[in-house]
Amino acid sequence: MGHGAGKVILFGEHAVVYGKPALAASLSRGARAEATRDDAGALRVAPWNTRVTLGGPESGDETGEKVDDKATMLRLAYRTLIDSYPDPARGFGVRAEMEIPGGAGLGGSAALSVAVIRALDEALGIRRTDTEVAELSLCWERVFHGNPSGVDSAMAASAGVALYVKGQPLQPVRLARPLYLCIAHSGEYGSTKTTVSSVARQQAHDPARVNKVLDGIEAVVVNARRAIEDGELQKLGQLMELNQKLLVSLLLSTPRLEELCRAAVAAGALGAMLTGGGGGGCMIALSDDEHGAERVRQALSVFDAAAFVVEVRG
Repeated sequence: MGHGAGKVILFGEHAVVYGKPALAASLSRGARAEATRDDAGALRVAPWNTRVTLGGPESGDETGEKVDDKATMLRLAYRTLIDSYPDPARGFGVRAEMEIPGGAGLGGSAALSVAVIRALDEALGIRRTDTEVAELSLCWERVFHGNPSGVDSAMAASAGVALYVKGQPLQPVRLARPLYLCIAHSGEYGSTKTTVSSVARQQAHDPARVNKVLDGIEAVVVNARRAIEDGELQKLGQLMELNQKLLVSLLLSTPRLEELCRAAVAAGALGAMLTGGGGGGCMIALSDDEHGAERVRQALSVFDAAAFVVEVRG
């Protein structure tokens, strides 16, 4: 059985694409997969109820309905991944189950790719380090996200909290205290590929402004790491609020995400911000303890936001 972890970006969204550092945390939820003998070489993903094969046009999902763009991209990503394996891999099929929503900024695509890689590796007797798994995952991620930062793949293949810089190994971050987060889905499905392209267009049009924002995000990341290592949760919450304002200036938030962030802070959260690509997806809110995070979750449920609480440890 292969497992890939979901993730949240704690700080550094989008700036990480431009070589800035980001702080990310792995989640216990993600994706699980198992590879078994299958001449069709199909990939089946629950709960999407989707089945894709390596060759030819899509035949539809398992209900017989016409496939959508997600299924087409899934087939291309799966085929790209299989092309990196020796031929015997084509004699295996993979059954995978998603434990987090897609298009939510929680690294679902990377989690699925890592789970599939580990399932195939187990079936074929291939051994890889976490870093090697993450590197292979990028060929899948490029199909979905165009120019991925790599942080999703890196965190999907590892655990804990880490500082990430594109092209460099993860740097584990020591936590003085656990972090209690409430993660809530806005109900809007953002596209990381779309928002990354939007920031690139802004950067090309007004590099001075955008570079100043990216530098500001980098400064937030540096201070946030220090706050995490020192256990200064109040300061960490304040940095979340500042990071959110910087992301808003890049047109990455939405009225719905802003509403949820305000509601979380009103319910006692130390800070709240969007996580991931933005334009929809999820927000995260930091609390002092598990009880505080649960109060935030209950408050967000009034806004019909699907939310859950996670504890992040080193």
